[in-house]
Amino acid sequence: MSHLRRLSITLLLPSGDQKGQNFARVEYWEIIADNLSKAGLSWGCVSTVDSNGRTIFLPDTYRDDGKRFVVRADEHLTAFVELESTIRLAMDVCAGARVRSAAVF
Repeated sequence: MSHLRRLSITLLLPSGDQKGQNFARVEYWEIIADNLSKAGLSWGCVSTVDSNGRTIFLPDTYRDDGKRFVVRADEHLTAFVELESTIRLAMDVCAGARVRSAAVF
């Protein structure tokens, strides 16, 4: 069995008076989630235990037009990075299709 190391990226962002020592602890997945919200997407994340006893994370996001993206990962951060990557890939494919169809006319 391979040994996996848990990766967690924590950013310290100034909150309030930047001259003071007040820093808000922000996890990288929270930044991704905030970007999803700013892009007009609703999102959620569920963690559960699979049949092998491992904790898995299932984040999903959806838009008003019915588009929905769901991914599965073994870690919280990895789940949100995968979700972000999947959405970017889908958007690139859609943008490419629009460009190709516009070139036909």
